[in-house]
Amino acid sequence: MKKIAVWALIASLAGFLFGFDTVVISGADKNLQAIWNSSDAFHGTVVMGMALWGTVLGAIFGGIPTNRIGRKNTLLGIGVLFLVSAIGSAFANDPIVFAVFRFIGGIGVGASTIAAPTYISEIAPAKDRGKLVAFYQFNIVLGILVAFLSNYLLKDIGENSWRWMMGVEAFPAIIYVLLVLFIPKSPRWLLSKFKNDEARKVLQLMGQEADYEKMKEEIELDNDNAAIANDTIFLKKYRTPLILAFLMAFFNQLSGINAFLYYSSRIFQEAGLGESTALLSSIGIGVVNLLFTLLGVFLIDKLGRKILMYIGSVGYIISLSLVAMAFFFHWEGMAVPIFLFLFIAAHAIGQGAVIWVFISEIFPNHLRASGQAFGSTTHWVLAAIIPSLIPYLFSTVGAGTVFLFFAVMMVFQLLFVAFMMPETKGISLEELSKKLIKK
Repeated sequence: MKKIAVWALIASLAGFLFGFDTVVISGADKNLQAIWNSSDAFHGTVVMGMALWGTVLGAIFGGIPTNRIGRKNTLLGIGVLFLVSAIGSAFANDPIVFAVFRFIGGIGVGASTIAAPTYISEIAPAKDRGKLVAFYQFNIVLGILVAFLSNYLLKDIGENSWRWMMGVEAFPAIIYVLLVLFIPKSPRWLLSKFKNDEARKVLQLMGQEADYEKMKEEIELDNDNAAIANDTIFLKKYRTPLILAFLMAFFNQLSGINAFLYYSSRIFQEAGLGESTALLSSIGIGVVNLLFTLLGVFLIDKLGRKILMYIGSVGYIISLSLVAMAFFFHWEGMAVPIFLFLFIAAHAIGQGAVIWVFISEIFPNHLRASGQAFGSTTHWVLAAIIPSLIPYLFSTVGAGTVFLFFAVMMVFQLLFVAFMMPETKGISLEELSKKLIKK
């Protein structure tokens, strides 16, 4: 189990780069708009939003290399994309070049949401799968916290501080690539590609050689039943996992989480805080996110996925309603940061801890990467659209209306959890497939 935990942790470091890459631009947001004299629309959709469109591309097509060349090799490629993006963004001299390199990093983010949870779910024992896949989410929020902290520490080093903010990501990217070289390939992927001897060796390393015959038999049966050449996740029999993945990803973004993470400093300044206080509040958000994600990781295999989603949904509704009221009634001081801390806590223990675990569990072995790609694509299309609209929406309908809309959407998420979402805790991936697939 110790080896598996180490391999899962290494694979999950893709999440650290994901979190860092997504949020690091928040520190350079207004600086870049001033330097390049961009309109709100251009700044939101190109300078800030282009990475998210890269994420969409990575999510749509990331399942292809994850299936064809394997989970491990895809994770290696993702590390290289982050490295190129960090260096290129730091040296960019105009908004278009900057956007291109941010787009490359976005591809890495999108692909990581497929390859990392898929890999970890396939090496993890059923009883520990929730917390091991949730390592990925933990690393996302650790990356977010480090990015907020890095931005704060680098903000006063001169007019090119934004270049340092963007470029420092190269260091963890190099470390990640080197570490991934030492993890084994997924035994389930190897069996699905008929590399049985190699799969047996990996299972030996994992101390699970006794499971080899059963796993081989179940995967072969899954492959035979699927008629793989013609099988896709869009067939009628896969409708249940497809709808579940769509709704989980849909509600994740309709909470407003990515819009908030991208524009945290701007939101705090809208609420009347100074720039330095806003950056410090952003660090506070990162700390709350980390602590409650840790709590979610600890509880996900004890309480189950549904209970965490109930807690998160109620927390979302309360906190987003309070944030909306703060903007409508012009509450001053630390009201907005405190309510947003509550929002982040609700996200971290609910959707944040559950989404990548849940989507990685509900599809059959031969379609897991494709199903993960579908869920990730839904997530990232919305994650590209919503933050891109935030500067425009804040200047037209106002922040209060935007946060009220997010609160209403979380009422619908609560209904989804109550009436549609199954519990997946402690059930093997093969057993889950049998339960969710309609013959």
